[in-house]
Amino acid sequence: MKFCFATLGCKVNQFETQALAQLAQARGHTLAQTGADVCVLNTCTVTSSSDRKTLRALHRLQRDNPGAIVALCGCFAQTEPARASQLGGVDIVCGTADRAAVLSLCEQAAQKREKRCAVTDIRAARAFEPLPAGVLPGHTRALLKVQDGCDNYCTYCIIPYARGHVRSLPLAQAVAQAQRLAQDGVREIVVTGIEIASYGRDLPERPDLIRLTAALCRAVPQVRIRLGSLEPRIVTQEFCDVLCRFPNLALHFHLSLQSGCDATLARMHRRYTTAQYAACVRRLRRAFPSCSITTDVITGFPGETEQEFAQTMAFVRDCRFAAVHVFPYSERAGTPAASMPDAVPQAERARRAGELRALAAALSEQFLHGLVGRTVPAVLEHARAGSQPAHSRWHFSIELPPGCGKQGEEIAVVLTEVCGGVMRAVPAQAPET
Repeated sequence: MKFCFATLGCKVNQFETQALAQLAQARGHTLAQTGADVCVLNTCTVTSSSDRKTLRALHRLQRDNPGAIVALCGCFAQTEPARASQLGGVDIVCGTADRAAVLSLCEQAAQKREKRCAVTDIRAARAFEPLPAGVLPGHTRALLKVQDGCDNYCTYCIIPYARGHVRSLPLAQAVAQAQRLAQDGVREIVVTGIEIASYGRDLPERPDLIRLTAALCRAVPQVRIRLGSLEPRIVTQEFCDVLCRFPNLALHFHLSLQSGCDATLARMHRRYTTAQYAACVRRLRRAFPSCSITTDVITGFPGETEQEFAQTMAFVRDCRFAAVHVFPYSERAGTPAASMPDAVPQAERARRAGELRALAAALSEQFLHGLVGRTVPAVLEHARAGSQPAHSRWHFSIELPPGCGKQGEEIAVVLTEVCGGVMRAVPAQAPET
């Protein structure tokens, strides 16, 4: 059969969809974008707008693949199984457990087309579901999912209910997957999960993210290892002392913030203060002097006053982030924050988001301009008309003149100018030591 896969949401969803596509091909099926026999939509539900995107994506799949069997899996399907089952044209509803089972259900539906809801209680799951890591054709970067679930229960977040408790991929299996990716020509591995700072706490030997990252860096020294989003608590002195020894660790740390005001952080049930967060930033900059630190911030959380927002603006400015993802607060049914008093008007949330984005853009420009003139290593991507993109140890993209080398090759480049958030560069003689 011909399978069409579509994904919404985070890198974990992207990894899981890619793994499902690999498993489908291993079972003798082929992949198609239109005219498919089966469509599998991996859904997101982190905000109410994510649910609306799911519905739009579903309609597009049905339009482009008339008559196809349609399966919904992922976080929206997990948290709203009844609603998902009632959507027109949906045959199969799975959640976030036993992802590979969706293929068997689709194959069964091809024989006898009956609606089926196979969502189970994800909070009862205790074992990590291993799925094959892979690289997309024409890409040099791959995702490696090492962890699932979250036990933080931030008041604005539905994900613990959609993903269940923390489960981790055993360290030896993670290393083996990284080595297979390296053999396939991957030049960068992004270590991802729902909350990777909790990695290993469920395993018998209790390896932590520090030990895992060091093991990956040692196992594939020719591959850059990039960490996904981090909770501040993982950035200890040990984290910095151990990991600063590895030249193949990306100099990019996405350190989740959400607010620069202690009172707002407390209402969010974030487990740190701004002082503790600032200490993490200082540790990173001492251990990795030129690193880029990026973050997420929510504006207009319930009860956020103008003074509290001003504290967030000042804190973001003091941290000198290289990039900030800004989100106006969006109510998510089923979370404690959705029923909190003192809701901030939508227009005010948007205004604050605009102010913070303007500050973030200025900080990003400042960071990038500070790197102009440096000679750095960069891995070449597939050439485009008029330019050749590359990626660096930092968070930003690099644009080179065409004809600088082959895809996957690492060369030394001189960073020459900043243009629209992209760093332009030219080839150099040797990388900076």
